[in-house]
Amino acid sequence: MDRIEKVRDYVDSVLRRTGDYGFRKEAVVHLYGVAQACGMIAMKRGENVELAVIAGMLHDIWTYSKMDSREHAHRGAGMVREILHSMGVFEEHEIEKICHAVYHHSGKAICQEPFDEVLKDADVFQHCMFNPLREPSVKEYARFERLKKEFCQKGLAM
Repeated sequence: MDRIEKVRDYVDSVLRRTGDYGFRKEAVVHLYGVAQACGMIAMKRGENVELAVIAGMLHDIWTYSKMDSREHAHRGAGMVREILHSMGVFEEHEIEKICHAVYHHSGKAICQEPFDEVLKDADVFQHCMFNPLREPSVKEYARFERLKKEFCQKGLAM
């Protein structure tokens, strides 16, 4: 089993314990949607696709496992560190890279390391494309406009 599948099995086990069907459905759509967007964006930007997909799957694991979104990025980074260490298949520098991105993913107005930006952009992309007929939130608008320019020759008509 490869590392992405190991992480997916872990995420699935967390989500199966969520009693609320609507919350579980939201979690599946969001975590795996962000993971796929991370892969696409990382591929385009020359970042590590495998680690980006894993960061996407785990970025909101605190929220969905604890049913608490307060300080979820910071709390989640610690949880992700424990999860990845327990799997025994990641190098310390890989764990650091993923945890750094998770820790900073809520700061959408601030630019960080290129790998961190992959996760932030994927998170925004999934939020905005879940229903492309809705306007992006104020805090995500500028980032989504940049993504449209990056991925669409003439921008995305909404």
